[in-house]
Amino acid sequence: MADGHEHDPACDIAHGRSPGDVGDRTLIAVFDSPVAGFLLRFGAEVGYRCLLLEPDPERAATVSHGSAPVLTVPPSDLDGTADVVVTDHHRSDLGVVLRDLLTRPVRWIGVLGNPRHPAPHVRLLTELGVPPEEIARVHRPIGLNIGSRTPAEIAIATLAGLIADRNGRPGGFSF
Repeated sequence: MADGHEHDPACDIAHGRSPGDVGDRTLIAVFDSPVAGFLLRFGAEVGYRCLLLEPDPERAATVSHGSAPVLTVPPSDLDGTADVVVTDHHRSDLGVVLRDLLTRPVRWIGVLGNPRHPAPHVRLLTELGVPPEEIARVHRPIGLNIGSRTPAEIAIATLAGLIADRNGRPGGFSF
């Protein structure tokens, strides 16, 4: 380059000189919640095609998250690039939703929750007859361990962890 610096595509992207290609990525936030709202908003900003999966038809009918479509069943067009984040581990339909998502071609599935508390999805999936190797595909805890306290901070930590994992970088999901 004329200024004596090597061409750095990452630097160009950071300075807005090139759009950057993050590839095809889908983020599915499961269950309407404050964290889901921030995940969908911030996820769109970092290049995800964002969807909300709210399996309760009554709740789904009252939800709006900007340009993110609200679905009551997992989308049929998944191709292995989707990251799924379950935003409420207290819902009675958690096990059924996870069981159904585990049959779809998704890249990654995680459930929000405090790492000091038992993971309810393990018991629920076991009761539904899901094999242990499939249950092991569900990550918990998720996100970078930054001490998140608010829904926005939890969403940021979760997205940062997904980006690190997708890019094969440390920082991912270790606590």
